[in-house]
Amino acid sequence: MLIFLLRRLLQACVVMTVISIISFVIQDSLGDPVRQMVGQSVSPAEIEKIRQEQGFNDTKFEQYTRYAKNVLKGDFGTSYFYKEPALDVILKKLPATFELAFSAILIIIMVSIPCGIFAAIRPKNILARFLMFSSTIGLSVPIFIVGIFLLYTFSIELQWTPSFGRGDTVLVFGIWETGFLTLDGLSHLILPSLSLAIALLPMFVRLIRSEMLEVLHSEYVKYAWAKGLSPARIYFVHAFKNTMLPIITIGGIQVGTLVAYTILTETIFQWPGMGSLFLDAVNRVDSPLISAYLIVVGAIFVISNTLVDLIYGYINPTVKLASHGL
Repeated sequence: MLIFLLRRLLQACVVMTVISIISFVIQDSLGDPVRQMVGQSVSPAEIEKIRQEQGFNDTKFEQYTRYAKNVLKGDFGTSYFYKEPALDVILKKLPATFELAFSAILIIIMVSIPCGIFAAIRPKNILARFLMFSSTIGLSVPIFIVGIFLLYTFSIELQWTPSFGRGDTVLVFGIWETGFLTLDGLSHLILPSLSLAIALLPMFVRLIRSEMLEVLHSEYVKYAWAKGLSPARIYFVHAFKNTMLPIITIGGIQVGTLVAYTILTETIFQWPGMGSLFLDAVNRVDSPLISAYLIVVGAIFVISNTLVDLIYGYINPTVKLASHGL
C-alpha cells in the first residue's frame, strides 16, 4: 500500500509540474507584465529599470525556476486589479465555488442512484424509458442553455427563486463564508446548483443503469436469487455494491470537471465564485490571478483523482497488485 501511495503522489507531482509550466507559459504570453503593473504613463526608461529589477530580462528558465519557487511558497504575485495577493483573492472566492459544486454533487447522488437502479431493475417500465430518453436529451443540451432556461422559468416567469447573487451569508470559524446557514443563501443556491447538476446527472444515471444491468446478469446474483434472498438485499447490497467501483472512478474525475463547469454557471447566475473571477481576470488580463486560478483548479483535479485512486486501490486489491507488477 505504501508503494502504491508513493507512486500516486509522484504522479501527482509530475502533473502539477506540467500544470505550473502551462500556467507560466500562459502568463508569459499575455503581454508585458511591467506595462500591466504600471500602466501607460511611465517612461520607457523607468519600465526597463523595473523589468531589470523584477528579473523579466532573465532567461525563461530562470524566470520559471523563480516562479515555481514562489508558487511552492504560495506566492502567485499581486493581482493587478485587486492590488492583493492573487492567492488570497482566489481563496476568498473558493467557498462559494465549493458550496455550489458540493450542492450539485448532492443532487447528482440523490437523483442518479435511485433513477439508475430503477431503470436497471425495470428496464421496460414507462418511467424507466422516460428516464433514459430524458438522459439522452440532457447529454445533448449545453449547460448554458439549461441555466438560461431555469433562470427564465423559475426566476423570471414563476418568480419562485432569486435570479442572481449568493444571498445572505454567515462567517464560520472566522475563515469560511457560507450561505448554507441562511434561508436566503439556500434559496439563491437552488438554481445554480441544479443547473450544474443537470450537466452531469444524465451521464451518472446511464452509468449506474448499465453497470447494474451487467451485475444483475452475473452468476453470484443468480445464486442469491436461488438462495431466496429478498429483492431489496439483492439489489441494494449484492448488486449495487459491485457497481460502485466504476462509479467512484468516474465520479472522482468528474468532481474536478464540476469545478471547471462552474465558470458558465457562475456567469449565468452571477455567482461570486472562482469561475466568474477567472473570466473577469481574463477580460482584465490580470496575469497573476489567471495563473493562480489555473494552479488551484489543477490542484483540485489532481487531489480528487489521487484520492479516487487511493479509494479504488483500497476497495479493489487487484489494483494494488497490478501497481506492484504482480
